[in-house]
Amino acid sequence: MLDKVEKKYGTASKQRLEAWQVLLSSDKNIDDLKKIKLVNDFFNQQIVFVSDAQNWGVEDYWATPVEMLAKGRGDCEDFAIAKYFSLLALGLAENKLRITYVQASGFGPNNLAHMVLSYYPKPAEMPFILDNLIPEIRQAALRPDLTPVYSFNGQGLWLAKDRSNGNASARKNNIGFWSKLMSRRGHEFDD
Repeated sequence: MLDKVEKKYGTASKQRLEAWQVLLSSDKNIDDLKKIKLVNDFFNQQIVFVSDAQNWGVEDYWATPVEMLAKGRGDCEDFAIAKYFSLLALGLAENKLRITYVQASGFGPNNLAHMVLSYYPKPAEMPFILDNLIPEIRQAALRPDLTPVYSFNGQGLWLAKDRSNGNASARKNNIGFWSKLMSRRGHEFDD
């Protein structure tokens, strides 16, 4: 796959994927907070933010981590998705991670539709937010600019309003872009 990436996108793309492989082979015994910092910093430093229209020529496209690293560009959901799969590969439990759709204030005249990765040290604890807009990892309580709408992972989908009612049960994740991404994952450069 690395040869295909280098042929299509160039040496820098191959180097990003090799650096990602090194990251994923990091010591899995380090604590979760060190892992989330390594992964957050890696993607925020390696990838340039661009819209899907600029990157893919469509309004919305959820890239796999390999697709994003090959291009060296992505939008907010691509960052969140890449961080999610990287942390799973580093041994974090899936129930500690949720890709969270939020409304972000302070980024223009209107609230910005945005995605971040939320890390829950324990189910009832305040999550930490991994973001590409503000690269510093902060607890959600310290991110008043973000209003959660829903979150999801491979186990299900949670609506933010359910949590406020004390009913945080998972629903089936039937997000179409997620399904398409999962079907491409591992087959990005198949002929």
